[in-house]
Amino acid sequence: MNWSKIIECVPNFSEGRDLEKIDKIVAPFRGKSGVKLLDYSNDEDHNRLVVTLVGEPEALRDAVIEAIGIAVRLIDLNHHSGQHPRMGAVDVVPFIPIKNTTMEEAVALSKEVASRVAELYNLPVFLYEKSATAPHRENLASVRKGEFEGMAEKIRLPEWQPDFGPAERHPTAGTVAIGARMPLVAYNINLSTNNLEIATKIAKNIRHINGGLRYVKAMGVELKERNITQVSINMTDYTRTALYRAFELVRIEARRYGVAIVGSEIIGLVPMEALIDTASYYLGLENFSMQQVLEARIME
Repeated sequence: MNWSKIIECVPNFSEGRDLEKIDKIVAPFRGKSGVKLLDYSNDEDHNRLVVTLVGEPEALRDAVIEAIGIAVRLIDLNHHSGQHPRMGAVDVVPFIPIKNTTMEEAVALSKEVASRVAELYNLPVFLYEKSATAPHRENLASVRKGEFEGMAEKIRLPEWQPDFGPAERHPTAGTVAIGARMPLVAYNINLSTNNLEIATKIAKNIRHINGGLRYVKAMGVELKERNITQVSINMTDYTRTALYRAFELVRIEARRYGVAIVGSEIIGLVPMEALIDTASYYLGLENFSMQQVLEARIME
């Protein structure tokens, strides 16, 4: 990729079960000049699709706008259920500066996309994170609170008027949050219990909003097919709160309930540095740096 500027986008769509719909939503990201689809994963329990792509700003903008239009047409949240909170057919669309781009440029791109999708699809848009127009709109959890069902009333409140689009929830596609942010790691830890209350209590104790780790958002999730539960985590800045800290704190909190960790997973892509940091901790490596990673040196 000989692109002068690269921005990453990780749109989340509220469809994790219908493979035909998923294929149609992902289609605009395939075979396009200036855009590369890196990864996409669907989760049936969460009923959610997470796509990771990179591209040059203008090409990325056009592909994302096209995919949002397809999702708005195909997904009806009146008939949607899943473990993950959601307020829209396209729930959240973050832009992340990667190469030769600034956070300001990512913010500008997010606002351009927000304006276009509101106009094209009559979709209410909230700007969040670095793009937020007010402090109470920065946190995605605050914006999403009430979800699709509660948004019909919430969006009419003066403090929750959308930044773009009508001040009325789209009847089938709900609302969407669009913004710019730092790289995020979606990291889930599975527990040896099917008691959702335990997973929820652990999630509450480790997340920042309740006095836990600074750059951690978390919630308890039931994985019915496996008859276990999960602490579903968003690491909002892995450079300041490492993955191993979240893992160990979940282990500590789980002990009080006689519960063990049975595994963990990363959803989507993850920066190599996040894994190297965790490997260094568990291996007890002294004075180890990214410069000792073969792949990192090859890519220089």
